[in-house]
Amino acid sequence: MSDHNSNKPVTFQEKLEKNIWALVLATALVVSVGGIVEIVPLFYLKTTFEDQVHPDYEELQGVRPYSALELAGRDIYQREGCYLCHSQMIRPFRDEKDRYGHYSLAVESKYDHPFQWGSKRTGPDLARVGGKYSDAWHIQHLHDPRSVVPESVMPSYPWLEDATIDGPGIEKRLRAMKVLGVPYTDEQINNAAAEVEGKTEMQALVAYLQVLGTMVNFEPGRSYRE
Repeated sequence: MSDHNSNKPVTFQEKLEKNIWALVLATALVVSVGGIVEIVPLFYLKTTFEDQVHPDYEELQGVRPYSALELAGRDIYQREGCYLCHSQMIRPFRDEKDRYGHYSLAVESKYDHPFQWGSKRTGPDLARVGGKYSDAWHIQHLHDPRSVVPESVMPSYPWLEDATIDGPGIEKRLRAMKVLGVPYTDEQINNAAAEVEGKTEMQALVAYLQVLGTMVNFEPGRSYRE
């Protein structure tokens, strides 16, 4: 009985998949081209921050560095892995704007190191959660998520109420942020420890959540894109 497959011509894909070095080379080539296409255009942009593109838009000038307490809360947000389930980037699509509000701008993440944009949404996007709920709501939600959102799958974080912020540690964090280009003043750095003295991690995290999306007061009907 003849083997019909033996006469079948070998395709380029089959040759590539059977030759490990050719496959590695092809993969590197594809990744390189993709990287060049994404990165090279950035060299022709003077800035990606809207406040510099539109210096006459006063509402964009309100973006400021986080306070010591807010920065401590941001560190807790990262430590507890909140970014694994929550994004902080509203895309410019109608359904997203209807649910979360105005699409996110680059300038809003100007002082984020690292930024918290993300794409995983086990929970809702938090880019505009600031001021949407009271401090008491956030505290209850962190203590017992299902007591305020019955369908929530978020774990509880009761230990945040007992842990206090490390004052000298947050002062060092502000100094590190200044090295990265965040314009903290010497006064802000020197007062950082006093600002967080006696504050719990719960208070810090709530302070961070309450500031998200509140620094830009968007003008209705104004386009912030080129």
